[in-house]
Parts: sequence; C-alpha cells; structure tokens
Amino acid sequence: MALSVTEKIIRNHIVSGEPVKGQEIGLKIDQTLTQDATGTMAYLQFEAIGIPKVKTELSVSYIDHNTLQTGFENADDHLFLQTIAKKYGVYFSKPGNGICHQVHLERFGIAGKTLLGSDSHTPTAGGIGMLAIGVGGLDIALAMAGMPFYLKMPEIVNIRLTGRLNEWSSAKDIILEVLRRLSVKGGVGKIFEYTGSGVNTLSVPQRATITNMGAELGATSSIFPSDKITYDWLSRQNREKDFVEILPDDDARYDATIEINLSEIEPLIACPHSPDNVKPVREVTGTKINQILIGSCTNSSFSDIMTAVKILEGNYVHPEVSFALAPGSRQVLMMLAKNGGLKELYRAGARVLETACGPCIGMGLAPNTNGISLRTFNRNFEARSGTKSAQVYLVSVETACASALTGVITDPRTLGKRKRIKSSAKFLIDDSMIISPAKDEEKIEIIRGPNIAPLPVNEGIKDNFIAKVILKVQDNITTDHIMPAGAKVLPLRSNIPKIAEFVYSGIDTTFYKRALETKGQGKYGIIIGGENYGQGSSREHAALAPMYLGIKAIIAKSFARIHRDNLINFGIIPLVFENSTDYEKIDLNDELEFNDMLLTIDKGKIEVLSLKDKTRITLKLLASDREKTILKAGGKLNYIRDVPKNG
Repeated sequence: MALSVTEKIIRNHIVSGEPVKGQEIGLKIDQTLTQDATGTMAYLQFEAIGIPKVKTELSVSYIDHNTLQTGFENADDHLFLQTIAKKYGVYFSKPGNGICHQVHLERFGIAGKTLLGSDSHTPTAGGIGMLAIGVGGLDIALAMAGMPFYLKMPEIVNIRLTGRLNEWSSAKDIILEVLRRLSVKGGVGKIFEYTGSGVNTLSVPQRATITNMGAELGATSSIFPSDKITYDWLSRQNREKDFVEILPDDDARYDATIEINLSEIEPLIACPHSPDNVKPVREVTGTKINQILIGSCTNSSFSDIMTAVKILEGNYVHPEVSFALAPGSRQVLMMLAKNGGLKELYRAGARVLETACGPCIGMGLAPNTNGISLRTFNRNFEARSGTKSAQVYLVSVETACASALTGVITDPRTLGKRKRIKSSAKFLIDDSMIISPAKDEEKIEIIRGPNIAPLPVNEGIKDNFIAKVILKVQDNITTDHIMPAGAKVLPLRSNIPKIAEFVYSGIDTTFYKRALETKGQGKYGIIIGGENYGQGSSREHAALAPMYLGIKAIIAKSFARIHRDNLINFGIIPLVFENSTDYEKIDLNDELEFNDMLLTIDKGKIEVLSLKDKTRITLKLLASDREKTILKAGGKLNYIRDVPKNG
C-alpha cells in the first residue's frame, strides 16, 4: 500500500483505533516540549497525575515567553520549571538559549518521530519531517506520563510545489499564498504535506517557516519529507546520527491536492487584522510605517537574520522607523557575533533584542498609537501587539528590510540584484544552556514561589441545570481575545484565580464581574460564539480560567481544534448549533435550560429551552465516546483519576 509521509509516521505510532479519516486514533508520543507561559500549568498537572518520571523518549522545558522580569513572578516560575525538570527527567533550556521551536529544530528534532508541544507553533518541527502537533498543557502532561494522544484521523492534503522561488520571493510568501487561498479556518481537521520538485529547492529553515505558519490555517500539522536537504542541515548541526530518510511513496494518495508554482509567487503581505488578509506587496507600497520587527519562531533562523544583514549592509534604517530584530536562538546570535553580522546590524541602526519570543506575544515593543508595524511574525490579531489601535502587517524578512530603508512599505524587488548569503559549513554548537535532568532526582527540591497557585478543581456535569448567557461574540474569536497575553498578564499564567480577572478584558471589561456574579448565584455561565471560535494560540488558560469562573458550555457555529480540545480537557462542553441561524435567537443575559444531560451527551444531540420565549434550540456535541465520558467527569484530570472505571 502506497503511503504518504504523514501516514507512515501515524502507522508507526498508532496504539488505538484505525487510521480512517474522521475516526479517533491514539498515538504514541516520542517527544514533548513546553514553554514557560504554558509549562507551569503543564507540570502542575503532571504532578497531579502522580508519575515519578517522564516516560517519553525526550521532553524539553523551554524559557522563551516570560523573559521580561518586572516583578518576582516570572523569575519564580523559571525556578519552579528548572527544579521540576531536574526532578522528573526533563531537559531545561535556560532563558536566553532561544525560542523553543528554533532550538528544538536545531538540537532535538528527529524525522519520523512524534512531537507534542504546548504551543500552537509546534508544527515548526515538520520542517525536518516530524509529525509535530500543538496542544494544551494537560495533553502534554498526559503524554509525559506515557499516555497516548487522541485525535480524529485528519485529512491529508498534498501541497505540491513546482518551480523555484524568484530572487526576492521567500518561504514566508509561500505560506501567505496558502493562507490567501484557504483562510484561517481552511486547515481545520487537516494535515498539510508538501511534495513536488519545488520541495528540493527549499532549505530546512524555509520549510520550517512554512510549517510554522500552518498553525494559522487551523491545521493539525504540516510536514515536509526528510531528504538530502534535511541530512545536510542536520550534519551541519553535528547531528548526522539523527537523520532518517522519510519520503512519500511515488503513488501515495491524498484527500486533496493543491498546486503551487513557486516561480509565480511574488512578495505578499498579510494586512490587519488577520493572517489570511493577504495581498501582493505591490498593492500597498508607499504606506508610511512606524515600526519594523524581525524575529519570532517564524523568521529568526541564521539564514533569516543574515538576509537582513545583507540587505542592510552599507545602508541605514530610515530615521523615522523603529527597527528591532531578535535572533531565534543563542546559536544564531553567537554566529552573528562571530561573522560580523551583529556589528553590521548595530551599524545600520537596528535594535538587537534577546533571543526570545518578545514582541510577538506582546512582551515589549508595542507600537505607537495608530502605528503601522511590519512584522515577520505569524499573527497580527488586533491588540496582540500591545496597542489596540495599531495596524500590524505580516511580511517576509526581505519586505521588512526593504521597507526599513525607505520608511514606507516597499516591494523588495525594487532593490535590484540580491546579495547572496554564504552558507556556513558547520553551525556553532554550544549546548551549555541546556540543563540535563538530575541523576539523583529524589534529592531535588521543587521551588515554588507565591505566584504558583493550586490547580482549580472542576465538578462533574449535573443532569439538569440552568445557565446564563454572559457573553456573545462574533466569528474568528482568538485565544488572544479570550485570554490576553502581554507583559501585564503573562506573569500570572501559574495563578488561575488572578489571571481569570483578565478573561475577555479586551472585548468586555465587565465580563469578569458578570461571570463571578452568575457563579455566586449558583448558575453556570455560557458564551455564544460564531465560526472558528478559539483560533490561534494553544494557551489552555483560555479554557482553564473560564472554567474557574463557572463557564459550563460554549455554543458556537464552529471551533478551532486546539481550543475545542482544551475545553473538553477542563469540562467545558463545546456545543455547535445544528442550525447556524439559531445563533441570532440567543442574546446576552438569556437563560437556557439543560435537561437529561448525562443521557443527551451520550447521544451527541442536546435540546435546550430558552426561558425568555420558550424557544427550543437543538445543539450538537461533536465528540468521541471517550471525550463524552471526560465531559461527564468534569474534565480530563477527573477522568484519569477514574481510569480503572472508565477503562
């Protein structure tokens, strides 16, 4: 039987179910990664499971999000993460070592392995042929405990690349083209596998840029084959032993195929406020800009930063532009220091930032009021930058640097002949900031600062209850809307009661008060949503904090995958309108009556009564039998404690 790369990896890791589209399967997980914004809760959850040591082949805890230390909270969390990693058999990447996805690609990723990460951009590792999936922290905790990861067998879509990129086009433009065609919900329930002769023209960092932003499609994952290009890149990382060739069979079959001729790709730009609002750069040239930022897990590799160096070489950043750049890893930064690239960036007027996520998650460098900011990042949701009135555009490094020189959005093709980057024969290897687990783990004391609060406990579902609608929102609500990030909120990620005060604060400042009042009245809360509810980040706090506030169900037209899974993990019922026009029948403060829930959850169809006008509305629960049992238990931790009974 001819198989795709994705099918080969799934068949090598499947432990339950059959790899039939739409059926639930369980996969063995080889590796996990966490980052500090999600990691504290993941390790608290791992502790709650009661396993003495991680059972994965490799687990790594990265510090890359909460590196701005304006108080004790982030530093305390870092100590907790370092000591708990030592105790439970997890590698620890110290602050300053780099962004989790960039470092994992450089030092740990292995083709053919499965990787689960508590960050939505974990599929970056698909650039070297891993099946890498972003999930919430609780799913990471379970994987570290040796339990399978469950998902519905996705559709596998072949994106067949032909031709070769033109001189000033880039991998970023390829994924922007895919987003332009498919939209931010075009990848839900799908894995995108890249094939074709054009694949042979793309380096590993270019491939990783594409798989990274597959998350913006809502995709389960994206993946490239592991081939001679993969081997060359790994060998320059002194990791030849980690190379495994994985290619699709010649007559592999896919659920759909999308053809892209790379020679037809031109410089593209995602306009505010969505990654799929894509236009050719030439259509918006001349727009005055205030800020340019290069970096993030999308475009911070050595080749990305050297692209910036070569464009800025001998030139100066426009005097009215604030230009900053963040290398993705310590390796990249040290190589820039060694080859003179760092000196050239400073000379040209760049601000060189710490090797961390930084402004991509609103951690510093917020634009000015009404500012125009060009970023090589992966998301441009409203207010994510830290300035609600800012207009954020997503571009390639080439477009960003061309614009930095002129002070307006500029098509890089106007720069003339491109200077070539000389490939490094070997990458600079120094893993001294990666701390290995302790061999005498029983002697390790876990350090917990006062910011680390106990896990909130949910209750099982009641058979009959009345719930009040305390918020109604539109389509494409992101996890940034639900649970904001930024320097003020991120340090509270290990304290659910505190961070819950910020739920939906950017949309409705009275939400927290109303939710508490409803909970105090002994009623559950409900949120009504539109299409693609919960797109974006994997942050499980967007489910955990609402659960703490008494939210029992979200009723939406459709859900983004990771957020839907996180809702189930914490006992919040993700319900879908059977008839999407029923969305209009429910208003803020309406009360809905739920009856016979233990029975109707099993059936997957729930009829609720609106107490306002006695209207009956039919809802669907699109969940597996296992997920329904989890919901009835009040969430996955409760379910796990009852595993012998649940089977």
